[in-house]
Amino acid sequence: MAEPRAERPDADDRWTSEPEQLHVLRDRDSGAVCVVAVHDTRLGPAFGGIRRWRYDDLDEAVGDVTALARAMTWKCALAGLPAGGGKAVILDREGLDRRAAYALVGRAVAQLGGRFFTGPDVNTTDDDLRVVREHTEFVAVGGDEGPGDLAAATAEGVFLAAGALAARLDLPFDGLRVVVQGLGAVGMGLCERLARAGAQLLVHDVLDARVQQAVQRLGARALQADELLSTPCDVFAPCALGGVLTERSAAELPARGVCGAANNVFASPVAMRALHDRGVLAVPDVIANAGALIQGATWHLTGRRTTDDDLRAIARTADEVLGRSLAERRPPNEIALEVALERLSRSTRGA
Repeated sequence: MAEPRAERPDADDRWTSEPEQLHVLRDRDSGAVCVVAVHDTRLGPAFGGIRRWRYDDLDEAVGDVTALARAMTWKCALAGLPAGGGKAVILDREGLDRRAAYALVGRAVAQLGGRFFTGPDVNTTDDDLRVVREHTEFVAVGGDEGPGDLAAATAEGVFLAAGALAARLDLPFDGLRVVVQGLGAVGMGLCERLARAGAQLLVHDVLDARVQQAVQRLGARALQADELLSTPCDVFAPCALGGVLTERSAAELPARGVCGAANNVFASPVAMRALHDRGVLAVPDVIANAGALIQGATWHLTGRRTTDDDLRAIARTADEVLGRSLAERRPPNEIALEVALERLSRSTRGA
């Protein structure tokens, strides 16, 4: 099954708009299949990564890529970028010819002629992206070859969003108790930044070596998997796969705020509402994890690397959305989607 998809707060058609373009492609020689969705280009070209996942069937893949591309439109608008949303997915399977699959995506992106820029996502590595780059220039590869360290940009953005959250909760970073779930490149980068700011870290990862690294280097305390959602903290930072906050866990999470790098933190709108009703403030993931998007889009659109001020837009938007959430007593995710649509509407009117 795929990672949980972006949820909408109600049945309003604004949240379920269909993509401008949807392409299903098959490589006859290898049998590889990919789906590319371009959701909205009213503000500019579409941006979105390549996800490789074991879907049950093509219909599930199409549904996922459509929801993910739509979420990228909102993310671009919230990040203040002259860009829209897109996404590519590869249908993973046993025996998949990985090179052929990424070459197929590269050819599809090339055919779009700059309408869609792509980059990393779940299960896609820099080596995979180098295969894509053999077929198109419209792809971001991390490191010195392009826009820079995309994982570091994401970690910095989550850290900045967490700062906006802490300020709204009237909590200083010094002594802030943060539970971090997932210690990949982004999660560990977030921990490094939090530790420098004086936060107390409580961490978990499925790989014990990563946990031990955080313990030894950053003074973190290790948590077992069954302690993640029951350990009291100021901020819960999910940085693994999505859907961690179910209706039950959202109703019991002993935290004052949530801010992490994971996509689609809430398993359902009911879970989102359950957390909000308890007074727990959550930074929407479409704001918090936009660092890599900002860095990649800035590189492609302007040819320059991002500055600190580019990424500080994440903190400004997080503060705006959290402030409105507190004032209007509505979940931040609902506010974020409305802010995205407001920005999209203003831009298309030429304001």
